[in-house]
Amino acid sequence: MAQFTEEMLEEMKATGIISFATASKDGTPNVVPVGMIFMGDDGNIWLVDNYLNKTLANLKENPKAAFYIWTRDFKESYQIKGSVTIENSGPDYLKAVGIAHAKKETYPAKNLIKMKVEEVFYVTPGDHAGNKV
Repeated sequence: MAQFTEEMLEEMKATGIISFATASKDGTPNVVPVGMIFMGDDGNIWLVDNYLNKTLANLKENPKAAFYIWTRDFKESYQIKGSVTIENSGPDYLKAVGIAHAKKETYPAKNLIKMKVEEVFYVTPGDHAGNKV
């Protein structure tokens, strides 16, 4: 797994909304704002699917995704890429449903999307932009 640091996790939590990108099998892109994204107990990034129709369809065709994080001081930004799996049963899924319902009981929490971080890149303008972390 690529280096996903505690600092990145803290910045991800502080940001609140993440731009989450997918692409269909034919390469049609889709980017959506996601608020329920966090580090799961298994070391993967967890994303609760409440209303992700196009995103879910893309991930079923092409199980790759990406998102980025800006630090709150805007001194650094990171692009995170990885492979996903989709769960709609089992203990991890039930835990994700509990987290979603704790925020708002009417969230449907249809699926748990788990993203295994495979690559992390610097994307801040400068000499190291595009380099792997």
